[in-house]
Amino acid sequence: MSTPTTAPFPTWNDAHAATLDASGLLLYRSNLLGSDLRITNYGGGNTSAKLVQKDLLTGQDVTVLWVKGSGGDVGSMKLDGFSTLYMDKLNALQKLYRGPQFEDEMVAYLPHCTFNLNPRAASIDTPLHAYLPFAHVDHMHPDAVIAIAAMAHSEALTAKIFEGTVGWLPWRKPGFELGLVLQRYQAAHPAQRGLVLAGHGLFTWGDTAKSCYENTVGVIAHAQNWLGRESVARKAVAFGGVAQESLATAEQDATLARVLPVLRGLASKSGHKLMHVDRQAAVMEFVNSVQLAPLAAMGTSCPDHFLRTKIRPLILEAAIYKLESAALAAALEEKLVTYRADYAAYYDRCKRPDSPALRDANPVIILLPGIGMVSIAKDKATARIAGEFYVNAINVMRDANAIDTYVGLPEQEAFDIEYWLLEEAKLQRMPKAKPLVGKVALVTGGAGGIGRAIVERFLTEGACVALLDIDVEGLESTRAELAKRYGKDVVRSMVCDVTSEDSVINAYVQATLEFGGVDILVSNAGIASAAPIEDTSLALWMRNQNILATGYFLVGRECFRLMKAQAIGGAMVYIASKNGMVASAQASAYCAAKAAEIQLSRSFALEGAPLGIRSNVVNPDAV
Repeated sequence: MSTPTTAPFPTWNDAHAATLDASGLLLYRSNLLGSDLRITNYGGGNTSAKLVQKDLLTGQDVTVLWVKGSGGDVGSMKLDGFSTLYMDKLNALQKLYRGPQFEDEMVAYLPHCTFNLNPRAASIDTPLHAYLPFAHVDHMHPDAVIAIAAMAHSEALTAKIFEGTVGWLPWRKPGFELGLVLQRYQAAHPAQRGLVLAGHGLFTWGDTAKSCYENTVGVIAHAQNWLGRESVARKAVAFGGVAQESLATAEQDATLARVLPVLRGLASKSGHKLMHVDRQAAVMEFVNSVQLAPLAAMGTSCPDHFLRTKIRPLILEAAIYKLESAALAAALEEKLVTYRADYAAYYDRCKRPDSPALRDANPVIILLPGIGMVSIAKDKATARIAGEFYVNAINVMRDANAIDTYVGLPEQEAFDIEYWLLEEAKLQRMPKAKPLVGKVALVTGGAGGIGRAIVERFLTEGACVALLDIDVEGLESTRAELAKRYGKDVVRSMVCDVTSEDSVINAYVQATLEFGGVDILVSNAGIASAAPIEDTSLALWMRNQNILATGYFLVGRECFRLMKAQAIGGAMVYIASKNGMVASAQASAYCAAKAAEIQLSRSFALEGAPLGIRSNVVNPDAV
């Protein structure tokens, strides 16, 4: 049975903390908590501090709530990620509150409580922090605690595990009412150090930034250690045992290279999407297990989970992997059609009169027994993060079932979070996507001058890029620099010799495993040579032909095959030369090879047109 790492949690650094002011300590605590996914997931949870500051208009000292703003991530946020609100105004909101059925209207009052014209939108969880009477409050989503919160006997087990030092509250949607519930509960139980919220997460607090941090990680460590000891004592078998073994890595890769492009194409008909593959131990334990289907069907238990992953994943039966191309495409399409219909039925069952319209009904999480998990989303980072959230869900299901019985949120409650008007408003505030978001460009000769300039333009426009080059050091240097500038998710590098069929095929397999496919090819690998005809050796002639003709053919052919499997069109661009159009003296080998590139591109254009695959040539002069 796989278990979370038992490595120590990040340690509070007193020397560093001594250099920070009150807001700096809040940021330090937040980043430290968010640096460990055992403590909270990306974007999950929030932190706060009630600080005394000068009111700019009155000059009087006032208490200001600093709390993580809407849509932020505690692990990576900066100071400008906090909302700041007058505590006296937040307290005054309680007199305006008309009851649970009107709690969503309270969100509109939060901007009126803003301190110092801070433009950061306040989180829906703001009242939960405001109405707890502590200087420092943490709200985290640790797997170990959510596992307890998702057990059928969660309340009794919380009391047993923490011996009364941590309280428990039943599930309630985040918002103003929950803030008041927390306030009343804490007043009735002043000695407790924290609260487990069923189906949600953990609240902890402290009088100082350090004591709050240590209380938070202490509660989480206690839960994690108890679950570990109890699982061993019960001789728990994860997910009911193994239903099938993992395929060999090479077989996994080959299968994914066949399946992912078809899946990506089917899910991208209304907008290109990218994929992320996860084959870590926790994932493999789940997808290979006896309880895969029943547990996956129950849905996830934490709002953050299903907001990122949808309520349920799609499971692909292993028999599908063995089908040939046409049958494979038909089977995958049938699976997606069924999933979409089921998701639409879920929407119809649960929708309210004011619910937002049905969103994309395609799955976000796809589970493949013997192979792993694939997450799919509008961009690579979102796909990766969705996968991380489902790993959180897997950990929760495993630990909850090992001790008790796992229970997901009721379907209506899950829907009311997923299609909450406040969540919809958050989606509407997101900036417009760049033109090439969701698309993958593969660029050969990517470490060279022309190739790098092309890659940078693609990244600027939002594409993900697979860099191919034979120069190992130059390739890695280019990748590292671009990843630092544009983000780790969007750049991958593959050493590739375009004259080697195996090397080219492997590069496309790797690009597919990283992103799910390719939408744009820029065939740019090249050499320059010059010699009078009588001095042109066969070796020089063949070198030009191998790189500029055969190499461009191999790269183009594999791209064409991949784009055809995706069935969503594509673009192929050949970097040829004016020498391919107009011959130059003393460059016969180069001119002939470049002319071959141009004619090859025309052939791809003719065969690709019915498939929506375009092929064009750029013919630069000397660069």
